[in-house]
Amino acid sequence: MNYIDLRSDTVTVPTEEMRNSMAFAIVGDDVYEDDPTVKELECLAAKTLGKEAAIFVPSGTFGNQLSILTHTLRGDEVIVARNCHIVAHETGASAVIAGVQLSYYEDINGNISPEEIEKLIRPEDLHYPRTGLICFENAHMNGAVIPLENMKENYQLAQSYNVPVHLDGARIFNAAASLGVTPSEIAQYADSIMFCLSKGLCSPIGSMLVGSSEFIKKARKNRKIMGGAMRQVGILAAAGLISIEKMSKRLYLDHENAKYLAEKLESFENISVFKDRLDINMIFCKIDISKNKEEEIVSKLLDKGFKINPPENGEWRFVTHYWINKEHIDFFIEELTKLI
Repeated sequence: MNYIDLRSDTVTVPTEEMRNSMAFAIVGDDVYEDDPTVKELECLAAKTLGKEAAIFVPSGTFGNQLSILTHTLRGDEVIVARNCHIVAHETGASAVIAGVQLSYYEDINGNISPEEIEKLIRPEDLHYPRTGLICFENAHMNGAVIPLENMKENYQLAQSYNVPVHLDGARIFNAAASLGVTPSEIAQYADSIMFCLSKGLCSPIGSMLVGSSEFIKKARKNRKIMGGAMRQVGILAAAGLISIEKMSKRLYLDHENAKYLAEKLESFENISVFKDRLDINMIFCKIDISKNKEEEIVSKLLDKGFKINPPENGEWRFVTHYWINKEHIDFFIEELTKLI
């Protein structure tokens, strides 16, 4: 069965153009840094985000954790949002890999108070860990986008304390499309940025970590330590080139489809859509039904050819992407209507 998959934009499979490009990619040994397709991808990623250099990594979590490892010393403290991806969905990797502890700030739909960040920056003291890094996320995994002015304020604050900033930009192209800016305009307010090629951009595998030449040089050695040095990875990089050059330019269509789905969901009396987090291709909502009914909806929709996730912390999430169009959405709403 060909499923209509609304679980995430990570489910996007490669396009025919990508598959052809991958099949005929010129490759080399990337550990020796002689894979020309990887080098081309890394140059394109750095240029697109306005940074000096980039490195290809297997996943977004890998890229975030590589950045933390490269920026910090063991025993450092990293300032992060309590509800960000690094905290919620990376299995405590920061403690395991970098040996750091986390200090949490509360964000309001991704917006960050510089005053709250400043309170968390440690003064020099025998008893305190060093504040080694501050992490932000844009677009936020809750569907919201951080305004540029807010990022600028917090980056300037970090600079005043000489603390580097890492941006989890897994969906930075979505954030750029939502804000009507280029990705580099967002990236200017971070020292390192990770972005995913496999979230909505149709690449089968891979993420990029960008930053200064010195930072990426250190990260390349740390990537080896983490087991992420790969060989003829140009086969994957070939898809990544298309992701950046072409797929990133059409993300606004996914955003439009997300708003279309949100409007349809709002027509249900027992569904409440979080409109203040409808900035990108994600719809978050609450459905006023019993726990047993939740399981029934997921199961019966699967029988009808739809893949959705059950609610997390009481919230349902539906995600639009390249392989979802308005006809799919109408069909989904038709089947959902029968169930609730």
